[in-house]
Amino acid sequence: MNNAFSVLPDQAEFVLLSFEGPDGYSQAGGLGVRITHLAETLAAKGFRTHLIFIGDPDLPAQQECYAGNLRLYCWCQWISQFHPAGVYDGEEGKRLDFTATAPPFVVDQIARPAAAEQRSLVVLAEEWHTADALIQLSDQLHAAGLRQKAVLAWNANNTMGFERIPWNRLGYVAALTTISRYMKQVMRYSGQEALIIPNGIPAELVCPVPDDLLERVRDELCRLGDLALMKVGRFDPAKCWWSAMEAAARLKHAGRRPVFLCRGRIEPYGGEVLGHARALGMQVRDVHGSPRTCEEVIEAVSSAGPADVYNLRFPLAQALLRVFYAAVDVVLANSKHEPFGLVGLEAMAAGGVVFTAPTGETYSNDREGAIALDSETPDEIVLQVNSLQAQAERVRTIRATAPRIAARFTWDRVLEILFEKIQLAASFQGVSSYRDPCGVYGGGSALPGRGGGGGRGSGYMP
Repeated sequence: MNNAFSVLPDQAEFVLLSFEGPDGYSQAGGLGVRITHLAETLAAKGFRTHLIFIGDPDLPAQQECYAGNLRLYCWCQWISQFHPAGVYDGEEGKRLDFTATAPPFVVDQIARPAAAEQRSLVVLAEEWHTADALIQLSDQLHAAGLRQKAVLAWNANNTMGFERIPWNRLGYVAALTTISRYMKQVMRYSGQEALIIPNGIPAELVCPVPDDLLERVRDELCRLGDLALMKVGRFDPAKCWWSAMEAAARLKHAGRRPVFLCRGRIEPYGGEVLGHARALGMQVRDVHGSPRTCEEVIEAVSSAGPADVYNLRFPLAQALLRVFYAAVDVVLANSKHEPFGLVGLEAMAAGGVVFTAPTGETYSNDREGAIALDSETPDEIVLQVNSLQAQAERVRTIRATAPRIAARFTWDRVLEILFEKIQLAASFQGVSSYRDPCGVYGGGSALPGRGGGGGRGSGYMP
């Protein structure tokens, strides 16, 4: 009988496989933020952690931080030199190179040294780009005699690329995971069962926004209008920008003076959204600049001229975002396809009043810390905004409760769930630790339909 799997710093070593990562070149969305915070939290807890990602071609190929616990590997740099637009520029060539070169590197440079120190391996791969690489890694670990000491998991943050994933092979060699009950159901409809490991936020995001700064920003927003709204996210139809604009227009035509701060990206759909706002009678202004303080953001907005909608054409650091999340009257996180809703959680952590999507975010918590919309319609947004206007005490309660609920989803708390699911995945795969510090022996046989670590690799299909 095998030892149970121990997730302890002296017995387990982590490998994270992801296209996105911590540098500017590699970050295109929430995945880069997620994987960076996960890697940093593991390293801070004392785990030796390796993050392999498609990094900036001008940065060192390998870097170390957190006293050497976190090792960063910028992959495919020779390809990225010819694709300066970011991580997904030249995407297919990078994916093929990643699949061919990352697995043997992990086996020879990480798994073998870990085995020599009697450390088990935990491999967490993110999104469809890494699916083939993980399958190859399972085969190569098996050939090297190391598969029985490695837990493999693959995580879905979204449905993008699902049609390109070899599900039978991937589900055979790895535990499938995802980030929310909503995504679990989406995957179930696709015939896949997944364990839920929620996203997280850094603990420092739950710290209160300084009162003096908050009041200054609120005063400036009040000078511009009598209703401050904010929406942050990709310009994508699934983010429900259309209904958000229609709600703001209806509020304006009902006599309100909205100030709608929008931060999208460069997607072409943004032009359609802003054009629709203008067709609804909204004054739209693009806001340019490189502000580094909240005062500079307000100055840039004010200098753009009077408007109902301010399209912020610059990135906002998290430290600035959380001030505005707390200062505006409502943060609209109203998407019809929202795998997790990280913006909503970050805004709640800052003490914002958040309207979340009708996709069942756990942290909405039955209207205690956020308002979960039941539809995609502008009517419900208008109804809720008007309702809040007449319920000052309810607004204060939401703002006070939201950070407490968000604190349940800090990465420190999420790691507890992650470790439990790793142990469950280990039992699925028949993987055990080299040593059992408690002297307790657990189940070591693989469940039916899973690739047992001590048995066949992914080359065998039942």
